[in-house]
Amino acid sequence: MLKLIASVDVEVPFHDVDAMNVAWHGHYLKYFELARCALLRLFDYDYPQMQASGFLWPIVECHLKYVRPALYSQKLRVEATLLEYENRIRIGYLIRDIDSGERLTKGYTVQVAVDATTRELQFVSPAIVLNNLEKACAR
Repeated sequence: MLKLIASVDVEVPFHDVDAMNVAWHGHYLKYFELARCALLRLFDYDYPQMQASGFLWPIVECHLKYVRPALYSQKLRVEATLLEYENRIRIGYLIRDIDSGERLTKGYTVQVAVDATTRELQFVSPAIVLNNLEKACAR
């Protein structure tokens, strides 16, 4: 089974924190998104390539587990791992404090392919996904 991993570093900005100096829970999804885009770029299937291929990839499931809060100016490493790709794209996430390595948040998202013209759900990943992953692994 192919396993691709990408990570991005994020510093929690002031506008992401609440009155308790803690990153608001909804912003963790934004951090996931940054890592997801980095992962998709590894196999040349970021959002512009998805659109060009004629498929939409809505997120149909999202799960987050908050372990410890992220605070203003804290430096985070957000890791995205491709867990499934044959029938859907399932990506696992892990957010850690860069300095200590402490785990702060983990979760996953599930995306499914939808034909952009007919809006019909695809029950297998389009060939372009599998071909791009094969090419990425050959590099």
